[in-house]
Amino acid sequence: MLAISATDEWRAAHPGATIGLLELSGVENTRPSSRVNERKREIEADLRERYKGFTRKDFLALPVMAEYDRYYTRFNKTYHVQLQLESIVLKGKPLPNVSPLVDANFMAEVDTLVLTAGHDVDKLVGAVFIDVSGDGDQLMQMDGTPKAIRPGDMIMRDAKGICCSILYGQDNRSPISVETSHALYVAYAPAGVPAEAVQAHLRAVEEHVRSVSPPVVTEQQQLLLA
Repeated sequence: MLAISATDEWRAAHPGATIGLLELSGVENTRPSSRVNERKREIEADLRERYKGFTRKDFLALPVMAEYDRYYTRFNKTYHVQLQLESIVLKGKPLPNVSPLVDANFMAEVDTLVLTAGHDVDKLVGAVFIDVSGDGDQLMQMDGTPKAIRPGDMIMRDAKGICCSILYGQDNRSPISVETSHALYVAYAPAGVPAEAVQAHLRAVEEHVRSVSPPVVTEQQQLLLA
């Protein structure tokens, strides 16, 4: 089991925030899953029915969405899960096809609205911390370009640097790939998002993964509270 802890700086900067951790080993991610694709179509249809007639203002009034919007607005950003949900409901777009482990997270995100990153545990190095960004922090983005991180953001870092930022997403070193067999999902919830919502999200991700890899082992499922 991977050891992950939160810094005092994170707790001081984000009182009331919650981090959800789900670590799964023995997972299968090398080929597409018809069950996952079927479940995607079910979720898309459910979302379109659930939010029929919604406008952007209505989406932003959803309790969990409202808390993420408040967080992102502090940094003059828009919550990307909001945009993904709008694209499915208002524009008829499908959920993306990446890989079963990544798709499991996307499916849960648009359903629960809880922001989550997925990492390959074998690509994380040394101690892993939930932290807050400071002056001079930088993320190597998934496209290989460096990005200066604004101070005050919730981040995860290991011995090689920042692995994920709420505002700027994941690095290009540790994301889940088709070779991943040991995965870590990290849910980032700002103050105001109920811990129960984070727990429900982690259960949903695990359920989707188990539909692809029934023998998967749950190494840990826990919450870190600020």
